Amino acid sequence: MSPFLMGAKKTPTSMSPDGQGKIILTNRRNHLQHSSVKYLNFLMDKLDNIFELQEVLNRRIGVNMDDMNDDERAKWILNYIRAMQQELAELTDSVPWKWWAKYQEFDKQNAKVEIVDLFHFLISLAQVMGMTADDVHQAYLKKNQVNHQRQDTGYSTKDENDSKHI
Repeated sequence: MSPFLMGAKKTPTSMSPDGQGKIILTNRRNHLQHSSVKYLNFLMDKLDNIFELQEVLNRRIGVNMDDMNDDERAKWILNYIRAMQQELAELTDSVPWKWWAKYQEFDKQNAKVEIVDLFHFLISLAQVMGMTADDVHQAYLKKNQVNHQRQDTGYSTKDENDSKHI
């Protein structure tokens, strides 16, 4: 568990600035405050590290994203989508989804491995699109806010313009 969340019973479900240089982490049971710079640096160090490791692996495999033209990017986007589809199928097979079959067991360890495999391909997909860890983090924060606004308003109509700023 993060040293910043000691004492928290659950992982934060949202982060928001409090206007005084702190980040407020909230979930249904906890309301925690931490130095925004310290906490965000902690989060970004981990995400930056994952992105760096994935770039090294991709280069080792022979995928150099620096020199890709649009046709090559499109090819690799499709490659990563197909790989994620396969990993989702493998994750599905880790869960006893066949209601008619009594022999199945939930393979939690394999499910975790498949989730990590999905991260590998999802990060590669972001990198093909030229996104850095910070780009993903910033886009996530904006999209998370949009999703909360949708829930606040009942999300009764589709507004295709509500995510154009991301």
